[in-house]
Amino acid sequence: MVFSPTRPADGQEHAPLHRLWAWLWMLPLCLCLLGWSGLAGATEGEGELTLTSRYWIDASGIQTVDEVASQPTETLAAMDQFRSFQLGSSALWMRLDLPPLDKSQRWYVLLSASAFTNRVSLYTKGPDRTWTEQRAGDHLPVAQWDHPDQTPVFAIDAQSQGPVWLQVMNSPTPTSPRVHLLTENSLQTQRYWTFLMVGGYLGFGLLVLFLGWVHARLYGDRAFVAYCFYVACMLGFQAAFTGIGGLFFWDQSPRWNDIAPAVFMLWLTASGIWFVREVCAVSRHHRGVDRFVVGWSVFGLLYPLVYVTLQTPAAFAVLNLYGLLSVLLSVALCLWTWRLGEAYSGWLALGFLPVHLGYPFPALRSAGVLPDGWAMQYAVLIGSAIEIPLLLYILHRRAKDFSENRARLRALESTDPLTGLTIPLVLTLRLRDALRRSRRYGHQCGMVLVELANHAEIVDREGREAGDRALVVAASRLSAVVRDVDTVCRIADTRFAMLIEGPQRPDQLKLLAQHVVARGLERVPTLPVELTLRFRLVSATLPDAGDTSETANDDERLMERLHRALDRLAGEPRKVVLHLPVRMPAGV
Repeated sequence: MVFSPTRPADGQEHAPLHRLWAWLWMLPLCLCLLGWSGLAGATEGEGELTLTSRYWIDASGIQTVDEVASQPTETLAAMDQFRSFQLGSSALWMRLDLPPLDKSQRWYVLLSASAFTNRVSLYTKGPDRTWTEQRAGDHLPVAQWDHPDQTPVFAIDAQSQGPVWLQVMNSPTPTSPRVHLLTENSLQTQRYWTFLMVGGYLGFGLLVLFLGWVHARLYGDRAFVAYCFYVACMLGFQAAFTGIGGLFFWDQSPRWNDIAPAVFMLWLTASGIWFVREVCAVSRHHRGVDRFVVGWSVFGLLYPLVYVTLQTPAAFAVLNLYGLLSVLLSVALCLWTWRLGEAYSGWLALGFLPVHLGYPFPALRSAGVLPDGWAMQYAVLIGSAIEIPLLLYILHRRAKDFSENRARLRALESTDPLTGLTIPLVLTLRLRDALRRSRRYGHQCGMVLVELANHAEIVDREGREAGDRALVVAASRLSAVVRDVDTVCRIADTRFAMLIEGPQRPDQLKLLAQHVVARGLERVPTLPVELTLRFRLVSATLPDAGDTSETANDDERLMERLHRALDRLAGEPRKVVLHLPVRMPAGV
């Protein structure tokens, strides 16, 4: 089974759209390059302090900096590798031994990838031997941090005495602090690159969200609505996870800043499963599975209430397990429905692949398996920047194919299944409208009845299939000699009607009749050379300008007269064209 969307016959028609998608996919790659380029370059003395530090766990969580600093060095463990700490109610103390600092520079300590740490305090000792505390963390409004930023940042006095102490408290998630020493210029450069990358991502996501909503209104497809919810939750999650939301959007709300990453993660996962359900049409294949998927999505939407109330390690473990199982569930649903014939389910699985590949990094970081770092923080962001336009493109192709299929089904209700011409009911309605317009504006329209006279001979010699092909060719040639505003209809097995919109004159209809006969005599590639399409036709201009009776506008009587005239013409083999006079005799 192959999953491949139907490609349009004319590639040039969709060239602008393809260029748009190309630009959308190039933007996330540019964001990656911008992010990596912002990491290069360092001033002497700058660098990471994590592996040169020593740490101690305060189990009570109430020790003061004086009490901790007075302890013997032997009680402090060396941070010989990046570690993850499940603190609970404890506090992590890190002693940072600073290298000689250039007094002409302003220096800062930065905790990277720690946007959602509960409490962080940095203690420095001044010349007067007193400790100065700088505070940051989720439990304090970002606007009240000593140095508001997306992650905790603390100023360092180049004249400070002795080591500095960093206190970290976080629950229920593990923490693995990465401490960097930077100059003001390096900090600003890193901040600018981060704002550029994350701001570009959010603007890009809002653009895709707008396009998704336009498609939802255009196609009326619930899959686009689910997609818009998914993208909105993804943008909210990235804003919270990177700290941009706490810095710019909710800098006065420490409670929301603390819980936003978990809440958006659950909503993102639930909306993603709902999105998969809509695209894969799970309800079409198994009612029980569909109910399970709906329940799974509802659980993700409601579980934030439980998590925010409890905020225990067990509740956090359920959150992580829900995210991991949701990834497996989405892949399983896509592959299962693809094997059942849903062609776009396979493409959907590939569309989710960038985020599925990036998801393990923050998940393992949250579980305490991997330390914090740039890759942990931006892996899902980069993956989603590739994923969301890819999913929109897949949805666009899916909706376009479905729309074309629905258009074909609607067309079957008003077209002849063999020739593709309109059905007699449509012809009748258009004939009535043409007669009314002719009366109103004082001009005449034309009606031509055409019969494929040698259809029986073609069937006898070449078979029924050849006879059907002859009817299709006849319909094509009749349609080719009229204008787009005219109507060609198959009204009987071998008989066609041509409504020629006015104004028309009798001499114009005579010329049209000659063209019809001539086109029929052209060779048909699927038939022997001696077999051509022999048309017999009768034409008339309608209505009769001198007849004001109601019968002049009676479309049924008009068609009956034309049929009787064409039937009588069959008795004259040498005559193939009959033009009825303007005023038709009563017997005609």
